[in-house]
Amino acid sequence: MVDSLGDSLDRALEGAFTRPAPKSAQAQMKYLVKQLKGTKAAAQALGISQRTVERYVVGKLKRPRRELRERIEREVKKRWQPQVRAKARKKAATTGGLVVSTRARFGFTAAPGTTDDARIRDITQALPPAYADQLFTAREQGATERQLQQIAADGLAQMYFRANNTRAHGLGVEFTDVERIDIEL
Repeated sequence: MVDSLGDSLDRALEGAFTRPAPKSAQAQMKYLVKQLKGTKAAAQALGISQRTVERYVVGKLKRPRRELRERIEREVKKRWQPQVRAKARKKAATTGGLVVSTRARFGFTAAPGTTDDARIRDITQALPPAYADQLFTAREQGATERQLQQIAADGLAQMYFRANNTRAHGLGVEFTDVERIDIEL
């Protein structure tokens, strides 16, 4: 399965965590109950019964099935260390930018009547803070994977293919068939 750009953004922020998230199902469930202010809200967030949540909290249930374990981990990571996550996001969006490393198909359209056929390329490129801000803001507002890819394509077009707009003016870049994408802050 190919990673999504959104998941890669989330993982980049998780790299800023100063403490590890809870590991056991019981500790994770206790954390979710505390964060969501009750077993009923935790149950709704996970799509399970309130009684099942209570059993994990007291330790009667210990090993959730794979699908539930992944949902629990995702919900915990989404809420873990919000200030640290916000600080890392703000730094990337104002001063640091981010680095996109991808293997994908890139094609071009340039002056009228000219085109360069798409081909698979491996690219690692630093993007300025403005693109980091656009990506994080779009992610928070529920942008689709295609919309996130378009923002990344615009950033790669400007910084990699047009050398920060010093050459190849008007070059349009298509970013498709993503095989791998990783983002670092």
